[in-house]
Amino acid sequence: MRMRLDKFISGQLPGMTRSRVRELLRSKRVTLDGVPATNGQLKIDPETAAVAVDGEPVPYRRFLYIVMNKPSGVVTAVRDSLSQTVMELLPEKLRRQGLFPAGRLDKDTEGLLLITDDGELCHRMLSPGAHVEKEYAVGLSKPLPKDAAGLFKSGIVLEDGTRCRPAELIPGGDPLSCRVLLTEGRYHQVKRMIAAAGSGVTSLKRVRIGGLLLPEGLPSGESIELEEAVAKALIFSKNRHIDGFPSI
Repeated sequence: MRMRLDKFISGQLPGMTRSRVRELLRSKRVTLDGVPATNGQLKIDPETAAVAVDGEPVPYRRFLYIVMNKPSGVVTAVRDSLSQTVMELLPEKLRRQGLFPAGRLDKDTEGLLLITDDGELCHRMLSPGAHVEKEYAVGLSKPLPKDAAGLFKSGIVLEDGTRCRPAELIPGGDPLSCRVLLTEGRYHQVKRMIAAAGSGVTSLKRVRIGGLLLPEGLPSGESIELEEAVAKALIFSKNRHIDGFPSI
């Protein structure tokens, strides 16, 4: 797949606009295969072209895969006129055009969030037919009844009559905590399931998507980048716990 030189540079460098790229080209600060380049419309093969700006190579990454430990109080959106978004938390080195959150977490929900510009992966991950499991750590307002796990396993019925797919409820270390494992993504689903079972949610944190775990040691609000092969292998794995996640 060939692309324009100016699009390549603006897409790979954080905060780089097309107008800024044109300025760099006019100033002969861009080289292509070691030769100064001034024509931004020139078509290049991004896999093989050696592009540099001010002597610094511009590496090609077709897609970015970013894992964020989302904090509470931040909205899962590209932009919002009222609240801070997860995109504003990204470090400068991981920002580029086209990134978006893959799925969403409520404003008051914390934990594992994938940010990418790979639309196909996002579609596969969120497709009901893919059965990608998500795991949440839940704080409860009061203990759940003894039959709650059975209700989840058989497909709990929400207060509006909606029947959920079978899910797993795992008791926590105390009566006011549990884990919920599900393969759906309905609006406020975990909160509504807990309410239908007879309790309420005081805290909610996503800790896993497929085999992709929220990295231990990743502070709230911070992010790390994953390689494409690693991201896909972890997300679509049927294993719940996989070794080999990048160290923090």
